Amino acid sequence: MDTRTAFRLGLRRAAILFIFSLVAVLAGSELAFRLQKEASDRAPTQVELLIPMGTAEKLAQGEPVPSLPEEMVFVTGDTLLVKNEDEVDHQLGPLWIPAKSSASLVMEKPDRLAYSCSFQPSQYLGLDIRQPTTFSTRLTALVLAVPATTAFLFMYSLVISPLKSKQIAEETGETSLQKRSGKI
Repeated sequence: MDTRTAFRLGLRRAAILFIFSLVAVLAGSELAFRLQKEASDRAPTQVELLIPMGTAEKLAQGEPVPSLPEEMVFVTGDTLLVKNEDEVDHQLGPLWIPAKSSASLVMEKPDRLAYSCSFQPSQYLGLDIRQPTTFSTRLTALVLAVPATTAFLFMYSLVISPLKSKQIAEETGETSLQKRSGKI
């Protein structure tokens, strides 16, 4: 068995399996991304939170304010703009929002925060800041998965169909008579 020929056949098989792995991993990764896509899988943006007129009055009466969420999801780089249309000053964590004005907060890093909040019945607002899934994140997944998948498929292919001396002989043009007589 010629080692160069065996190497070429193995390399050819590995190249074919690499292309197959690339297509399979790309398809599987894209399908999983689309099926599991969340609100945080987006580019950073400005998110507005409106405190409506009469919020303080409703809270004093023990009524919830239906337009205000109890938790919010952000991606790093988002800016939360809080607009206070109420006649009472409000506070959200480090933000002091005077009546009829606004304040903003930039979400700088992934975190789960629970800020004290004067315009919620529970007196807190949960902020979930996530790392966005970007093109580079998805590309990194491909770079890590394709070589490993190729290696696994290559090893399994050798178990299922080893490189045989007959294939090598066909590649080099040897005949079984030449092999037996030792002329090559």
